[in-house]
Amino acid sequence: MRIAVPHSLGLTEARRRIRAGSDEVVGMVPAFAQVSTAWPSENRMDLTVGIMGKALTGQIEVSEREVAFTFEIPEALAFVEPLIRGQVEAKGRKLLG
Repeated sequence: MRIAVPHSLGLTEARRRIRAGSDEVVGMVPAFAQVSTAWPSENRMDLTVGIMGKALTGQIEVSEREVAFTFEIPEALAFVEPLIRGQVEAKGRKLLG
């Protein structure tokens, strides 16, 4: 699943906001889940979420005109996709607005 949130902030400001709001991004995940994050490059944050015995992996890619949230969702957790999409779109707009 890929969710692109457009912005007009420019790369540097969008990256700053995503980095500053990374705790808020992690806060979208239910409290009982385990979350790990890493920044393998200055414009990409990797996420791993352990929930219900399954692992969801994802990335946040910051670019000049959009921030793309990409998640690999196991088939067993496909029912949560609309929930994740709604949360990510709302929080992404808030962080970049």
